[in-house]
Amino acid sequence: MQNYLIRNIAVVNEGRTTVQDVWIKGDRIEKIAPQITLDANYKEINGEGKHLLPGVIDDQVHFREPGLTHKANIYTEARAAVAGGTTSFMEMPNTKPAALTQEILEEKYDIAAQRSLANYSFFMGVANDNADEVLKTNAKKDRVCGVKIFMGSSTGNMLVDNYLTLERIFSQSELLIATHCEDEKIIRTNMAAFQAEKGEENLTAADHPLIRNEEACFESSLVAVQFAQKHNSRLHILHISTEKELQLFSNMLPLSEKRITAEVCVHHLYFTADDYVRYGNLIKCNPAIKAEHNKHALWKGLLDDRLDIIATDHAPHTWEEKQQPYMQAPSGVPLVQHSLLMMLEHVSKGNLTLEKMVEKMSHAPATCFRIQERGFLREGYFADCVIVDLQQATMVDKPNIYYKCGWSPFEEHTFPAAVTHTFVSGHLAWENGQFNENVQGRRLTFGV
Repeated sequence: MQNYLIRNIAVVNEGRTTVQDVWIKGDRIEKIAPQITLDANYKEINGEGKHLLPGVIDDQVHFREPGLTHKANIYTEARAAVAGGTTSFMEMPNTKPAALTQEILEEKYDIAAQRSLANYSFFMGVANDNADEVLKTNAKKDRVCGVKIFMGSSTGNMLVDNYLTLERIFSQSELLIATHCEDEKIIRTNMAAFQAEKGEENLTAADHPLIRNEEACFESSLVAVQFAQKHNSRLHILHISTEKELQLFSNMLPLSEKRITAEVCVHHLYFTADDYVRYGNLIKCNPAIKAEHNKHALWKGLLDDRLDIIATDHAPHTWEEKQQPYMQAPSGVPLVQHSLLMMLEHVSKGNLTLEKMVEKMSHAPATCFRIQERGFLREGYFADCVIVDLQQATMVDKPNIYYKCGWSPFEEHTFPAAVTHTFVSGHLAWENGQFNENVQGRRLTFGV
């Protein structure tokens, strides 16, 4: 494996930015120092004027393999992730078949081992009737990121509304429990009311945040928190989207000591319900992008550490699927390639510091999920690193969208930064617009 010496680069890590040299030897960061002198046998990269960040760790993506590969697959979406500076991902179980057995779960790991340019992990899925199978994952807690419960949003046979099943999982799972929280009864009641008032054919994406409203999110999140508090479970609530839910979370403990954590997604920090006029179904997602006051509250919760992690919920669908009427158009947005650029745009606007962004996109996922030797720029850690140029703009257009679905809500948008290099376990997988796919990513491992 090629060794690299990155010269005179602004290293952003653990709350500080300092100009350093960084020596990547094999798959590890060998040394970080103001000046490093080496013998031959390395490639030098001039980092002057650029920043080195730990690779983004995205704890919530949908890569659609197996069974939904007309939308995406592990190969294409991991590639897109690496082009955008995401070096590790954790993928959700609602594929076809869903990852509801140990065999199907391990099949996904086998696919990733052969095809994923990024590091990877996969959640074990929970259904109303597979608690015994889920609890077998306790024996793999050092090799599986967590178990996933859909506590509201109906996803085929993965909606879990049996309280006996929830009781078993929350009381007996030794892994982190990640939840999608929306109350299905509230959503169904709201949907019936909107259909009666407007007619199904007249519903649009603008109705989405009113049907999947703030109450639906809060009531379901409250139930999850109550279960976790009762059993002292490790609970991580995904994609918080409302101001009201923030009262369920605390910033009184350091992240490493929290048993209940929360995530916010890039699209809930970027868009508001006003944007449905422009984007329509392209930004239809669950939970919905809601009224503007929620976005402001989410930013406050992120900056004061009630919200712990920034992720994407990357969920690609084909362009044709998204062009259908509201009731038929699926929910989800492709985002993993552009999440770091989105947040760097917020940095350029002064909404958060570069150091805080790195904390929420790299350090915090590693800490929350207890990922071993990743998420930080430390000597001896795996070299998952991203070089960004804050002076080089990136315009999104068809040729540089790497999602299999081929579209992005950011097409023709220009971000005020560029991802120039992405290292995955020391392998330079992305350099100035070119992929090197000779080395695959690795399975994440977790402390217990």
